[in-house]
Amino acid sequence: MPLHLIKMSVGSTEIDDVRRWQASRLTSRGGQAVVPGFTRRMPRRRDEILDGGSIYWVFKGVVQARQRVLDLVESTDDEGLSYCRMIFDPTLVETEHHPHRPMQGWRYLKDADAPPDLTASVGGEALPPHLVRELRALGLM
Repeated sequence: MPLHLIKMSVGSTEIDDVRRWQASRLTSRGGQAVVPGFTRRMPRRRDEILDGGSIYWVFKGVVQARQRVLDLVESTDDEGLSYCRMIFDPTLVETEHHPHRPMQGWRYLKDADAPPDLTASVGGEALPPHLVRELRALGLM
């Protein structure tokens, strides 16, 4: 069972902001399109995360999307400080919206606690984000 990460999306207020930012950083690794990121600390449970884990993004206090974590690499910057390079699949998958308290950095997220991907019950297509917000506000989701 994979282990996931959860992180606040800093500097963006919605998924489309992240899509645009990541599109400008898109690169290739071994012939595969990837998006690089970074964090200060290397997760100690790296192998569990790389066993199919994702990073879940929190926007405005709500988990709204996830991205597969492809690799976590310990690196050192020009000043000799270590950090973790995160390599993500470029596909952002929208999830059901779940509230989440503010936090610094990232936290582990158990697979059982991760919000499911956002799909319609009929036809398997994702619901538009504005419709999800309205349904949640009405208590129907």
